[in-house]
Amino acid sequence: MSDKFNYAELGLKCGLEIHQQLDSKEKLFCRCPTRIRNIEESNHEFFRYLRPTASEMGETDRAALEQSKLKRKYIYKTYDSTCLVENDDEPPTELNKESLDIALSITKLLNMVPVDQIHMMRKIVVDGSNTSGFQRTAFLAKDGHLDTSVGPVGVGVLCLEEEACQKIEDKGDSIIYSLDRLGIPLVEIGTDPDIISPSHAKETAQQIGMLLRSTGKVKRGLGTIRQDVNISIARGARVELKGVQALDMIETMVELEVERQANLLAMMDELLERGASVCDTIFDVTDLFRETKSKVIKKTIKKGKVYAVLLHGFDGFVGREVQPGRRLGTEFSDRAKTSGVGGIFHTDELPSYGISEEEVHALRTELAAAENDAVVMVADREKRAWDAMESVIIRAKEALEGVPEETRRALPDGNSSYLRPLPGAARMYPETDVPQVNISGDYFDAIEIPELLTERAKRFESDFGLHKELAGKIAYSTYLPLFEEIMQMLGDNDNVNATLVVRTLTGTLQELKRDGVEIDKLEDRHFIDVFRFLAEGGVAKEAIDGLIRAIAGDTGLCAKDAAAKMGLGNLDISEVENMVDKIIDQRQDFVKEKGLGAVGPLMGVVMGEMRGKVDGKVLSEMLKQKINKYINI
Repeated sequence: MSDKFNYAELGLKCGLEIHQQLDSKEKLFCRCPTRIRNIEESNHEFFRYLRPTASEMGETDRAALEQSKLKRKYIYKTYDSTCLVENDDEPPTELNKESLDIALSITKLLNMVPVDQIHMMRKIVVDGSNTSGFQRTAFLAKDGHLDTSVGPVGVGVLCLEEEACQKIEDKGDSIIYSLDRLGIPLVEIGTDPDIISPSHAKETAQQIGMLLRSTGKVKRGLGTIRQDVNISIARGARVELKGVQALDMIETMVELEVERQANLLAMMDELLERGASVCDTIFDVTDLFRETKSKVIKKTIKKGKVYAVLLHGFDGFVGREVQPGRRLGTEFSDRAKTSGVGGIFHTDELPSYGISEEEVHALRTELAAAENDAVVMVADREKRAWDAMESVIIRAKEALEGVPEETRRALPDGNSSYLRPLPGAARMYPETDVPQVNISGDYFDAIEIPELLTERAKRFESDFGLHKELAGKIAYSTYLPLFEEIMQMLGDNDNVNATLVVRTLTGTLQELKRDGVEIDKLEDRHFIDVFRFLAEGGVAKEAIDGLIRAIAGDTGLCAKDAAAKMGLGNLDISEVENMVDKIIDQRQDFVKEKGLGAVGPLMGVVMGEMRGKVDGKVLSEMLKQKINKYINI
């Protein structure tokens, strides 16, 4: 993807926050396992209502205040692998030493300086993702750097913290969470705003991801790593894009946020030139819509109100695009939705939604709206509708100031939507239930620096004779530890080489999975047994596909038993020769016409008959000899 703008001229400032789950055996503050469960396995549930609390200085965080506007019930699913710490019914235990060791190894890879003593903090979170209403986090290291193709990127912060609950279902008035993920150790890595373009952002994220996976101690799979992107341009404001799941979307996210901020700044200039302003009055226009044919309003008006606000000079701007498919009115709607309403109406898109031209005229007349003015309205329960209009007024005033500071949710198409205000310092206060942990010089020096995946791939090329592409593929694969264990078990073996092992783990298994074979049921021991059986000459390598299919169907089978069940194993050579002779005899005309050119097509037939009973090289050589003898008779 090529860079769309001149980001230096725009004054781009960009930094990343990477959240990565650590693959420790136990959770950060209890001894529960860090494995994810199926929701069907839940054996109990309870619920909570959460509200924000003031910090030690008596201040309440603005993000927490906005999140608490919706009075929601939070339901938590528990398991036999969760405990009272996750329930917030018991104090946390001491910090998990294994997770600290992993975090410190990451600190070394990022050239960071650790603190002398860890102090755990509480970060207020009232969206229900923590049963306690806060997340435990500790500042661990600072002043690091990362080398990239366009220069170093500073790494200013590394924190060790607990993962939040996993959201299962949002029912509007209530949210269901699963407690299995809560408490899994997590590192949060924050770079300095040294990233100069979208492509540079992607490269930086890739570099950090490679370093994290090099430890061999981070979890893999969907949701185990999340990227947040902080972006601003000159005259704009810092915006945090939350939850960028796919690495390939980082470039698009940065580009589209830059475009959004540039468009908002251009709108601000035009609005100010028009002399635009926002009226603070919220108008009750319910009576205007008593006879409306709009199904949305008609349904709501029985139990609620229709409120409207007047935006002087905003006509034509509310419907103007700020990101592909998203308008300024969409940003107003995002803010309104924080009060629980489904959305808003505005005069740039009316008449529509069953609202007639006459009703629009009456609405404009009621509010004394001039030609250049816009009207925004909402229909919902009285309190929700009033709060929604207050939020729209705030967002409209911000449009006259430029770009608001806020946290935004990353959307799948690369756009973003409003999530909440940027949090402030008031969200943090000390955790008094977890003892401090000292990090001595000797302790930190004893932490080993793992071999980088880039270096490991080069070693695989030289040690095992792997092609560069295959070496890189297995080095970055989740099967890396298994590959190394298999190669250590094999040693020098004529029947099995590294290329066969890599192709099986990174290719054959994916193909079998697409065919519906339950690969996820297999454990490392199954694959080790299959390759040991091949190494001993039990079957030919062509039997791998069939063996894995058989064992996936019955995980109690060993490779030898699976081979016997499939009718595989060592054959008398005369039996093989008779089979090849028979195939040639059945295709005499074809062999006479093609000569040795018949070897390739007939190999498929021979291999199909043998089903892995004989090595392909042996069969190919036998076929060549017999065809050569046949055509020279």
